[in-house]
Amino acid sequence: MGEIMVLIARADELAQLNSALDDCVSGKAGIVLVSGAVGCGKSELADTLAERAAARGALLLRAIGTEAERDLPLGVLGQLTLGAPAGALPSPDPADGAAAERVEAMQGFCAAVHRLSATAPVVVCVDDMHRADELSGRYLLHLARHARPARILLVLTESVHERSDDPHFTTELLRQPNFVRIRLERLGRDAVAELAQGGGADPERLYALSGGNPLLLRALAEDPGPEAGGAYSQAVLTCLHRCGRATTELAEGLAVLGRGTAEAAAQAAAQLLGITAASAAQGIAALGAAGLLDGGGFRHPAARRAVLDRLDPAGRLAMHRRAAELAHRAGAPAPEVARQLLAARDTAQDWALPVLRAAAEQLLADGAAERAAACLELAHEAAPDEDQRAALRLRLSAIARRTAPGAAERHLAEPLAAARAGRLPPPRMGPLARLLMAHGRIDEAGEVLDRLSAVSGAPAATPSAALDEAVCTLDPLDGLSAFPGWSARGPARQPRPAGHPGAIRHPAAFWALPDSADSGSAAAAADRFLRGASLSDGTLEPILQAVRVLLHLGGPQRAVPWCETYADEAVRRTAPGWQAAFSGLHAEALLRQGDLTGAEATAAAALDAAAMPERGASVLLTGIAGTLIRARTAMGRPESAAAELSRPVPEQLAASVHGLGYLRARGQYHLATSRFHAALGDFLDIGRLMKRWHLDRPLLLPWRTDAAEALLRLGEAHQAERFIADQLTARDAADPWVCGITLRLRAELRDPKERPALLAKAVDQLRGSGDRFELARALADFALALKECGEPARANMVNRRAWHLAQECGAEALRERILPGHTGEAAAVRAESTPPALSAAAELAARLSESERRVAMLALHGHTNREIAHKLYITVSTVEQHLTRVYRKLNITRRQDLPMDLQLPAGEFV
Repeated sequence: MGEIMVLIARADELAQLNSALDDCVSGKAGIVLVSGAVGCGKSELADTLAERAAARGALLLRAIGTEAERDLPLGVLGQLTLGAPAGALPSPDPADGAAAERVEAMQGFCAAVHRLSATAPVVVCVDDMHRADELSGRYLLHLARHARPARILLVLTESVHERSDDPHFTTELLRQPNFVRIRLERLGRDAVAELAQGGGADPERLYALSGGNPLLLRALAEDPGPEAGGAYSQAVLTCLHRCGRATTELAEGLAVLGRGTAEAAAQAAAQLLGITAASAAQGIAALGAAGLLDGGGFRHPAARRAVLDRLDPAGRLAMHRRAAELAHRAGAPAPEVARQLLAARDTAQDWALPVLRAAAEQLLADGAAERAAACLELAHEAAPDEDQRAALRLRLSAIARRTAPGAAERHLAEPLAAARAGRLPPPRMGPLARLLMAHGRIDEAGEVLDRLSAVSGAPAATPSAALDEAVCTLDPLDGLSAFPGWSARGPARQPRPAGHPGAIRHPAAFWALPDSADSGSAAAAADRFLRGASLSDGTLEPILQAVRVLLHLGGPQRAVPWCETYADEAVRRTAPGWQAAFSGLHAEALLRQGDLTGAEATAAAALDAAAMPERGASVLLTGIAGTLIRARTAMGRPESAAAELSRPVPEQLAASVHGLGYLRARGQYHLATSRFHAALGDFLDIGRLMKRWHLDRPLLLPWRTDAAEALLRLGEAHQAERFIADQLTARDAADPWVCGITLRLRAELRDPKERPALLAKAVDQLRGSGDRFELARALADFALALKECGEPARANMVNRRAWHLAQECGAEALRERILPGHTGEAAAVRAESTPPALSAAAELAARLSESERRVAMLALHGHTNREIAHKLYITVSTVEQHLTRVYRKLNITRRQDLPMDLQLPAGEFV
């Protein structure tokens, strides 16, 4: 790329050098000074000229000025002498300073070069002339003054940002009539675009990273990332090395300070490094001309990181410490001061802790949760007492909920341990209990509340005002006060021993459903609340609760859009922790709809997110894993479910609301793998916890039907009936979903002749519940019952519908149970009763009236004409007429041929 870069971007400059070389060969001496910013190709241009001179038979004498030899008299001249034939050039003794400085010595050197030019053109090339020793410069200047009669070309390169110690040198060169000055600038956008052609790189990005500096461009060709420590970083350090020590020190100061305008950076760097503002401004201009800076900061973080990494660690910390002091003294914003404190790991100053706290809140408001947490972590390290450390840990937990649920939960360990040891001040107990409750850690939240009530010394019936105030800080449901029947205090706690404070909110209240008998009005209130709620730290808990209310009381189909909306909002706010919470609810809602495939994909995506590496450290993520396990178990993938169950779980899971879902998932896995006793144990544990926490609502988790199913597999029909009867008398028994799944199980306990009626009712209930998977299970049982009762044609039709529903859900295990050995759709439709391929659902719906579709759908679910008439409040004759028209419109002759993709009218379950 270097050769191409020189040829493309430096054509005019090369033409000037070629012209000077032509003049030299023809007998006309010349002086060329190539100047430019560091890295802009001065040495490459000189190398190109040297190659062409050698090709034309010229004698090439080369030298390079270095910082190490800057104080070595005649160091550059000695390098030139080594390039000449042995003995052709005199070698003045630098030890004999007086002799070396005599005009006679300079004349002798000049005469020797003239003698060499008589046999071949002589090209004297000195790179980085600004670093040459003063005495060599005087020799070269003498040669420049007296080179005109000979074939001598003097080519010098210098950096525009570092001047020679002898300002007289360049001035004298300018006075020579054969002098040519070539100024190399950084490459423009057009040149960079030309260089990028065919390489696949974005020209604008290349220019933005390099500023048109050829050296940086070549490095980017090798290191397009660019990566820390890669070619780009090395090129940056090379540029700085060539700039000299003063400019390098300025670059180090700028790297410590960070970005800013050139003017502000110059002022800050001058204070930091103890130099004049003019010197800092001159250095910044030099680095900007080289393309290293954009304004007062480095063009890319990799460049800044490279400069910082080369600093001595102790010196670097000291610079950051001084930068923090200067920023604080100048009244800089708290995040800016905190950035320097973090880099210095310094909290020794009295003002450091308040600044870190203020910075954390400002950063959090700007959406920079991770940086806010870093500020509080540093503040925690220097907190002087238990109270401040606890306050910082609690705030860290609240902040970490945005990004890492596992970290948020771990932050509670220290204040919880302090509370158990009696060291946590009472004002911190309320917030601690609130956070524990928000994480679903019910027992631990209750333990903290018990300690708070004990410390308050309040009477049993009337807690003290201080205790009441602390407990009120736990209430995340204030925004939902419009929910009908929602007690502001939530369910009462269990009876306590005499003398124990009793009027304390139960920590499970946040997870409870409203007490209203009208679930529809509660769901409507939740929906109204969500329409006006904006996601933030303060509204997260009420929004989550409102979504759960919709999920359990309003139907999962109403919760799904809100889950998606708030998950997307969390992504926009760079809050993967919040995203996980809403994605977990989304997966649960999909599972509740019977969409096993969607639930599995959503839960897996939430757990596999890059920001969720510690799944075993979070009760929230373990709860989402429970949804994943349930979906995979129902899909007929026990191996995948077992792999998920083998992962470690946090110790706090057993006392957490999220542990209920995980226990149910494990129990259903045990049920599917014939470990019925283990399954029953998990379901009974759920029941005990839900009763203790006053969350025993089948709409939240129907553990009784789960336990009854395990008992049925164990042959304990009597015990199973007790659990079923309890659920059918529970407060949620009228809900279609609860009623449907319970009646399906009750049918297994009845005489075969009684089962069809119970299962038909279960199908009716589940058809309106939104759960396609449970409906498919009920239909499969219904078909079996019809077959046992001697109705094979009707059983086949119902079985076909069950198979198709199971296929829609992704329930492979259920499909296999319905039609063992058949996996293709064609196998689900009996060959002797299946008409040719039918039209799509939309086309069918256009053919049938709404009444005809209702009748056809009920017939498709196995109902007789009389049952259909009873359900729709019409006569049997009307049913028969509707079916006759349906058969004619669909070109079929019997109900067994009704298409599986037939849909109900809008608003009813499909």
